[in-house]
Amino acid sequence: MYNTDIPTRAELPSTRQLLRSTATAIVVAAVLLTTVVLPSEYGIDPSGIGRVLGLTEMGKIKTSLAAEAAADQASPVARKPKAAPTEAPVAAAGALRSDEMTVTLNPGEGTEVKMTMLKGATVHYEWKTDGGLVNHDTHGDPANGPANAFHSYKKEKQVAGSSGEFQAVFDGKHGWFWRNRGDKPVTITLKTNGVYSSIKRMT
Repeated sequence: MYNTDIPTRAELPSTRQLLRSTATAIVVAAVLLTTVVLPSEYGIDPSGIGRVLGLTEMGKIKTSLAAEAAADQASPVARKPKAAPTEAPVAAAGALRSDEMTVTLNPGEGTEVKMTMLKGATVHYEWKTDGGLVNHDTHGDPANGPANAFHSYKKEKQVAGSSGEFQAVFDGKHGWFWRNRGDKPVTITLKTNGVYSSIKRMT
């Protein structure tokens, strides 16, 4: 039976070559961490490349959604408080209702407004800004779903308003995430009309 020959010392990579390969791998990993992983997963963008590629905003949305899910799991009683200043009165899950609310965002600030909806329920909405432009992501996250699981209905950057209609793709919370990227406060007025049980400012 023939055994493979053991390589000679001359055929083995030198210590210098191994160190060079290790250093190269570390540099590549650091570049990927800075330009891709940190912006897309955590919204941290030290190089500025994530913002150009659109990864930073995605990371900030993921972070915000993860924080909301963690808060809900840590305090399930707080998901539907009996009386909260930012929550409209609760209606039956299948009842048609209309609401209007305003939120003000300081420069750099973001917030979410969510409606509790059942799968198949439809909502018509319209929102406008006063004082500047905002980025938004109209989306929903499922009830009792995995962390960071969400469905995006519409996403825009630097707009003064939006309107439309969407149908809930699952039971859960559906609504808007806004971010003020300007240097002045912006007030958003939101009007909704449809089938949902509650509407609340989450953050």
